[in-house]
Amino acid sequence: MRIIAVDDEEMALGILEKAIHEAEPSAEVAVFDKGAAALEFAVDNKCDAAFLDINMGAENGIALAKALKLEDPEINIIFSTGYDEYALEAIGMRASGYIMKPITAEKVRDELDNLRYRIPAATCGRLRIRCFGNFDVFSGEKPLEFKYSKSKELLAYLVDRNGSMCANNEIISVLWETEEDTNGKQTYFKSIRRDLISVLRNAGFGDVIVQHRGAMGIDKDKVECDYYDWQSGRAEGINAYRGEYMMQYSWSEFTHGLLK
Repeated sequence: MRIIAVDDEEMALGILEKAIHEAEPSAEVAVFDKGAAALEFAVDNKCDAAFLDINMGAENGIALAKALKLEDPEINIIFSTGYDEYALEAIGMRASGYIMKPITAEKVRDELDNLRYRIPAATCGRLRIRCFGNFDVFSGEKPLEFKYSKSKELLAYLVDRNGSMCANNEIISVLWETEEDTNGKQTYFKSIRRDLISVLRNAGFGDVIVQHRGAMGIDKDKVECDYYDWQSGRAEGINAYRGEYMMQYSWSEFTHGLLK
């Protein structure tokens, strides 16, 4: 579980961070004293929950929550504040929870046990990816379904890049090479990235995608893939290749040429 914590007061932020670690020792916790930095982090890193102070000097936790939910509608927002006057506004924006200070591990644990959006338990096994023939991806024997066809193509491109980190602009130029609307492509890319991460996360494979600022890639050790088996000289990968590779994507031809 990845959690962000935001409070402009150093002592309060330390208490919040400590309470989260005590309540959920396995969580990855990123702390920020500025809302802008927290939002920037959330853009590049899928976060399961955000604990936000409401009164942060010139900044406002409600506004930050709205920005976070625009980026990821299923992020669980838990407000932490010393005032109850914002409760109705928090409820109105469908926050997951509302903690009155002082923050304790017990209060944090109670909120994590009652999140609005479910966080799937980790599943056994690895994501299964088929590159030879048409590209497809499976959880067990069930194909994963994406809201956008480009979400699946985004995953295919990351697989094709063999674990390398791919800059967002590089991905956009490949997936929309014939389109000229730069702003439209940027907006669409954010939507398919969000869809891809959401589908993988809900299937229990939230750690497959690696993200850094302005780039993303795939963790090859977290997937089972016929192309990667072929590269490693494994018999199952070599036997699976029948002269076809990601046939539905024209950009795959370069890699296909290396396989022949």
